[in-house]
Amino acid sequence: MSSLIEMGQRAKDAAVVLATLSTPAKNKALLASADALLAAKAEILAKNKADVDAAVEAGIKGAFIDRLTLTEARLADMAEGLRQVAKLDDPVGEVLSMKTLDNGLVIGQKRVPMGVIGIIFEARPNVAADAFGLCLKAGSAVILRGGKEAFQTNQAVICALRGALAAEGLPEDCVQMVPDTSRETANEMMRLNGYLDVLIPRGGAGLINSVVQNSTVPVIQTGVGNCHVFVDESADLEKAARIVINAKTQRPGVCNACESLLVHEAIAEKFMPEIGKALQERKVEIRGDEATQGLVSGAVPATEADWATEYEDYIISARVVKDIDEAIRHIRKYSTGHSEAIVTENYTNAQRFLNEVDAAAVYVNASTRFTDGGQFGFGAEIGISTQKLHARGPMGLKELTTTKYIIYGNGQIRE
Repeated sequence: MSSLIEMGQRAKDAAVVLATLSTPAKNKALLASADALLAAKAEILAKNKADVDAAVEAGIKGAFIDRLTLTEARLADMAEGLRQVAKLDDPVGEVLSMKTLDNGLVIGQKRVPMGVIGIIFEARPNVAADAFGLCLKAGSAVILRGGKEAFQTNQAVICALRGALAAEGLPEDCVQMVPDTSRETANEMMRLNGYLDVLIPRGGAGLINSVVQNSTVPVIQTGVGNCHVFVDESADLEKAARIVINAKTQRPGVCNACESLLVHEAIAEKFMPEIGKALQERKVEIRGDEATQGLVSGAVPATEADWATEYEDYIISARVVKDIDEAIRHIRKYSTGHSEAIVTENYTNAQRFLNEVDAAAVYVNASTRFTDGGQFGFGAEIGISTQKLHARGPMGLKELTTTKYIIYGNGQIRE
């Protein structure tokens, strides 16, 4: 029996306990886990420093290092995320509907746990804690497989969480981490039918596509984010500048960062030089069409590939468009369906954009950086789903449950 199958069996056993655990007991375990993370701060940060140093030595730099790095503040945020999940309403057992048929059968539908959730993720150590907290509250066990760059950090985080579970009298195997980061193990995890009920990839396009194409376990596809901001001719340009700068530079290495800027030609001559200078002052490279290159000093030519690229870095593609129709056509062609924004003071254009742009989150006059479970009031999130089945957008507690029908009868038989 392989180690992954053994882990799967232990997770199934733990899931049986979790499925019937009371809400107060789950909340108590989450609060204890938050305290455990902070108690293990020195160990976690030391392991993270080792991971970061190794990544830098390997030549990795830029936004990837930012995603990998934990600080005291970020660790505190991870702990606070667990506390916030404890405060959220428990979806397990919620009755969604109930009706009585003509034959007297009473049929209802209620939320129930998934069972065992698998998550394959890359270099964000916060994913381990977020995934654990949400899965626990949703009544499911979780098996995590992180990337090699954060391996030591993830081990330290999971060790602290398992210790908290044991102290609360709960199975440590409510959360497990795959003990290696080989491609073979990832492939085996994708075929762990009978043990994993669903598999969720968190990372770049390469990882997500690999899981979607190779997994025999049901997959929830999470978000590659080629996100756009369109500045319309009626936009408040000061507001637009704040939104674009925030969406691109507040944290460029995440999936809800702006990767492409579209500007209406009527305001391009005024807005493009200003926003170009502001972005360049923040070390953002601008790859633009001919019009953008003519308006922004230092802008380099954009290729066809640039329009479709999720940079996750201090790079943005920029294009001047004729009108909202051209902006929407561009987004339809290149969007990954994650988050799209329009900056406009024109109500009709705002409504057109909301209605005609197909994405998990569509914004009017706000940064795309808000597409986040915590920002939406869901507590932490398991990921941003860009598919249209089961879940779409930030996946919180409800999206980590499934449903079943419950039927009450009084001796009815089918004729």
